[in-house]
Amino acid sequence: MGTKASGEVCGECGGRTYLIERRGDRAHARVCTCSARCGLCEGRGYAYETREETFSAKVGPKRYEVLVPCVCQHRARRIDHFNTVGLPSVAAHASFENYRAFNEAQDRARNGAMHFAHHYAKGGVNKGFILSGPVGTGKTHLLAATLKHLVLEVGLEARYVEISLLYATIRRGFQEGKSGGEIIGPLSDVEVLAIDEMGKGRGSQFEMETLDELIARRYNAGRTTLFATNYSLEPERKSVRTAAPSGYRTTEDAKTAARDVELLRERVGERIYSRLCEMCSFVELPKETPDQRRMRQELDVRPGPPPGGMRGPGR
Repeated sequence: MGTKASGEVCGECGGRTYLIERRGDRAHARVCTCSARCGLCEGRGYAYETREETFSAKVGPKRYEVLVPCVCQHRARRIDHFNTVGLPSVAAHASFENYRAFNEAQDRARNGAMHFAHHYAKGGVNKGFILSGPVGTGKTHLLAATLKHLVLEVGLEARYVEISLLYATIRRGFQEGKSGGEIIGPLSDVEVLAIDEMGKGRGSQFEMETLDELIARRYNAGRTTLFATNYSLEPERKSVRTAAPSGYRTTEDAKTAARDVELLRERVGERIYSRLCEMCSFVELPKETPDQRRMRQELDVRPGPPPGGMRGPGR
């Protein structure tokens, strides 16, 4: 499967047998046209598998055939699972291969996420990871690439949530007569959960209680959880930059200094932070890491050569 009739690898899916597309605000997977009709079972969904067992020492090993679900059925289930993950549409094409690393820390982050995905032990104990860094540095990209591999290649069930949208979903649920537990329950039980924008929000009692309940349930059940945050993972607040020699500091200077020292520990509280230390490996990208979205925008607006091959002034 994933090949054309000529035996060549499909140029559309690259041999994966599935495609991932942007559909609304979510990433969506579907079977590639090259594999729409399975060549193994001819669309029946089942195939014969030869097995060998010894039922009698006198007779010896005996080979027999059993009817089992075809591999195309396993693929279909994985695609169905992927379409419930909730990955944002903007990350539909995110992969480890197309992640751009601009410094050693980003390279380590990609390698760490890729090692986690490719060495995940099904049924075993798997320590998650938390990525910290400035906006636009590819944290969501790596979460998406990790979940895509785990769901489509390994066969796990996983979910992705952006924390502020989760809070909004629960609030809407209250208006519909649902409890927060009804919404948190599936997120507590899924094998791998990725929580993006950790620490974001107003820090209200409702938000803190929701986050604490979700983390506590997954921690107590030994579930694997991945995180991304814009807040520093440093255990202690570093010294704030000194003021200008005159002692004068503008309002913007004060805001910038405050952002530079904001810690995840302070945003989520000691109880949750302590559990994160046990649940995850910490990976922090330096604040100097460039914003890839901003870089692309600046390249788009950079003036190009004069149209029509015209020479500049004075030539």
